[in-house]
Parts: sequence; structure tokens; C-alpha cells
Amino acid sequence: MYELFDKIKEFMAYDADKEFYAKVFPDSVTRKDLLRIRKMRPSDIPEILVIEQKNYHFPWGEDIFKDCFKAGYSSWVCEEMDKILAYCLVSIAAGEAHVLNVSVDPAEQNQGIGRKLMEHMIEIAKGKAETIFLEVRPSNTAALALYQSLGFNEIGIRKGYYPALHGREDAIMLAMQLFA
Repeated sequence: MYELFDKIKEFMAYDADKEFYAKVFPDSVTRKDLLRIRKMRPSDIPEILVIEQKNYHFPWGEDIFKDCFKAGYSSWVCEEMDKILAYCLVSIAAGEAHVLNVSVDPAEQNQGIGRKLMEHMIEIAKGKAETIFLEVRPSNTAALALYQSLGFNEIGIRKGYYPALHGREDAIMLAMQLFA
């Protein structure tokens, strides 16, 4: 029963009336009300690549995103009025979830979009995994603070994990226990 409910939730869209009211009565809804999280589609890749390239010196290429689709990873976008603002890809298998990539357009950062997307991913992983893992650059203090505020805890360091402009950068390994 829960699997059927999860499948229905994945295809449900946000309340379209909110978009109408935002146009007609702009003060009646908040921006956060208009943010929509939906499954990522292959046709989203060009728009996602733009965000990826804005955020990273060593961005993922189109082929990696296509491989994630082939692998069946849980892949989501957060959009506003059909413009993608953020995306997240998570591998869920063998009782574990691993956040592979989460990114918010730099012009949209620090507005709660990353939090909304991560909260959605955590809900998706609940019931399918016992623990959710991710890595983050120590230099990415905003993301680190977000993950810690969501309940992630440091469990280790991966030495030289990320390519950097001058050599390699370590990754802080984080984990959160998921309880249904």
C-alpha cells in the first residue's frame, strides 16, 4: 500500500490554482508556495547543465546525468513557473540512500530552495533506507550548515575526494538515520 501511495505522490503536481492566484492576486501566495518539486526528465538536462556549470569548477557532464537515468536513481528538480532552480539525485539501494548531487542555481541560493529539495529527498528515502549519506566540501560552509541543520552528522573524512583548482579537496562525510 505504501509503495502505491509513494508512486502516486511522485506524479502529483502542485496546486495549479496557486499559480493563478499569484498572477491575479500577487500578495495571496508566497514564493515558496509556487515552488514545485517534480521528477527530473531527460529533457531537463540542458537546463540542469547550466546550473551545474555555474556551481562547479569540475561539473558533471551530460553523460553522467544520462547514466543516472539509466540506473534509475531518484532524480528531482525544484522549479518555479517552469524554470528549474535546483536539482537533486539520490541512489537508494540495500537499505541506504546516497545523495549524489544536489545543486541550486547561484542566483537562487540562501532562499530555502535547497532545504525544500533536501527535505523532499529525505521523505522519499524514508521507508526505503535506514540511513542517508552524502559528501560535502569543507569549503562549502553554507551547504554544510544546511545539512547539519537537517540532522546530518559528520561520520568521517574522504581525503582528496574532490578535484580542486590546485590539487584535491577532502570531503566531509555526513549521515543521517532515517526513521519512518
